[in-house]
Amino acid sequence: MITTRTAREDDEPVLAKLDERTWTPAVSPAPAPPAGTPFFAEGTRPGDVLVAEHDGVVAGYVRLGAGFGIPAHRHVLVLDGLAVDPDRRRLGIAGRLVEAAVAEARRQGARKVTLRVLGPNTGARRVYERCGFVVEGVLRGEFRIDGTDVDDVLMACSLA
Repeated sequence: MITTRTAREDDEPVLAKLDERTWTPAVSPAPAPPAGTPFFAEGTRPGDVLVAEHDGVVAGYVRLGAGFGIPAHRHVLVLDGLAVDPDRRRLGIAGRLVEAAVAEARRQGARKVTLRVLGPNTGARRVYERCGFVVEGVLRGEFRIDGTDVDDVLMACSLA
């Protein structure tokens, strides 16, 4: 059984470990978080994160945050982190998390949710598309990862 809920402070160790286990250059152009990096820090509070539990165990998370900190952009929220325990993939957890994030954005009054995903990350792109996201733009060769130019795909889901 898969359930979703808002993260709690006591989820921090398992979420930090999940970040360590799921980071690869295929999903993030940023360097891997060093071991021991706190999950909750400036810019990420428990209320910004939804977790999925599978059979009572935290199996993934999605982070939903503000975009630009200006009044003209308040109607847009950004899905800026999604991870699922590698041992629990292909169970529908990612889709449930994205759906929960969209529902939370709607509850908060957002009219749009945006995200960025690496072009080669086709699995994540399929999840986002199934949840109603469409490609709004592609920044060609935006990142250079392991000697290869990698596109940054901008996707969005309209809630209006």
